[in-house]
Amino acid sequence: MKNRTSFLPQGGEAHPSRCPDNSAFKQQKLPAWKPQMTIATVLSSFFLTGAFCLSVGVCLVLSANSVREIQIDYSDKCSDCSKLRENSSNWNKECHCSVNFTLKENILGDVFMYYGLQNFYQNHRRYVISRSDAQLLGRNVNIQKSYCAPFTTYRNGTPMAPCGAIANSVFNDTIDLFYNLNSSVIQVPLLKTGNSWWTDKNVKFRNPKSYNLSSAFAGTARPPYWQKPVYLLDEENERNNGYLNDDFIVWMRVSAFATFRNLYRRVKRIRWFSDGLPAGNYTFRISYNFPVTKFKGRKHVILSTVVWSGGSNPFLGIAYVVSGTAATLTGFVIAAIHLKLRKKKTYFQK
Repeated sequence: MKNRTSFLPQGGEAHPSRCPDNSAFKQQKLPAWKPQMTIATVLSSFFLTGAFCLSVGVCLVLSANSVREIQIDYSDKCSDCSKLRENSSNWNKECHCSVNFTLKENILGDVFMYYGLQNFYQNHRRYVISRSDAQLLGRNVNIQKSYCAPFTTYRNGTPMAPCGAIANSVFNDTIDLFYNLNSSVIQVPLLKTGNSWWTDKNVKFRNPKSYNLSSAFAGTARPPYWQKPVYLLDEENERNNGYLNDDFIVWMRVSAFATFRNLYRRVKRIRWFSDGLPAGNYTFRISYNFPVTKFKGRKHVILSTVVWSGGSNPFLGIAYVVSGTAATLTGFVIAAIHLKLRKKKTYFQK
């Protein structure tokens, strides 16, 4: 037998023990609550959960159905402009089209205008990462080291501002709304600002520091598919230019699905439109710039109200109803199984 002292380190000192202290916490001897799952507690849990989910789901579905919404597809109604835009050499040629529609009832309250795209995959990995967040914060960065390629610089070395595929493909149709009142045509006042998230406007996007925007973006060039440089996106409002432009910020928040809508404008509630949109005849006048034919896409313009639960999407309410129904049915199944087993147990005891 080997001498046990041979296992000791030189000097005869033993290693400190690695066993945890003999305390209630480290030895996992603390008092614990172990629920006793009886048939009453199990059934009450399922039935209460089902009742809660069903009530919430019904409220959400009713709320979503109360939203007033009108959606108009103008892809085919602007077919001449669509054919013109398919040829990239016509990028500097303007093309306008009009779409008439009728509101049979008043749309009361705040009215929001959205543009919708169908079959446009913003969730492609190469597309999602094709941006420079440092550049969008107004920093002087080397975009060659970013993920913006191939939309980084032109052949002469001039950097693009902003860079990346997301910015290059920004939605650039211009949509105006007109109200046809008797023999007069009244333009509906629309708000361009206040449509983006506060965190985006105040945290994620910044313009380069300079005494004016044109000098701040000196030495840069617009992306290839843009018609204007970034500092001239809104010629009516100087504060709504550069990387702080609301339309640009909204577009840069990419969608997870191929069919999506983005907030475009809000109806300003003044004069004839102080209560919303009155019933009558309306016209959308569209400056058509965004091509969709090559990827078999569709374009929509949507007028909608909102409620306490959001827009007209009933998905969350349906999910609650399905979950509540499943929980309630599970409760009935468990109750039936319990009664059946209890009858068998009583029979054998006799």
